[in-house]
Amino acid sequence: MDGKTTVKYLQSYIRQKDYRPELKKDYFLKLTEEVGELANAMRKDAKAPDMDHLVGSIDEELWDVMYYALAIANLYDVDMEQVIKAKSKLNESRYPSPVPFEENR
Repeated sequence: MDGKTTVKYLQSYIRQKDYRPELKKDYFLKLTEEVGELANAMRKDAKAPDMDHLVGSIDEELWDVMYYALAIANLYDVDMEQVIKAKSKLNESRYPSPVPFEENR
């Protein structure tokens, strides 16, 4: 990867691969399952030693959580790039920070 994978690309990739609106509840159940697996990996402090050994690691489970969160966003036609920008502005007004959110990065 080139380090330039966007949220928009990930949503498009997931939509093409895995889009079943009739299974909304199942996607949510899968997300909660993955959160549990992430908790288990974190409890074990199971960081992947390298990208060839991801199974059961925090690294793998974080991607699984992101995958299902973005899949759910797709089911509801939520453009996460727009939400990230809007939520960042809202958070900045609530919790000022010296670190600004930079768009188009």
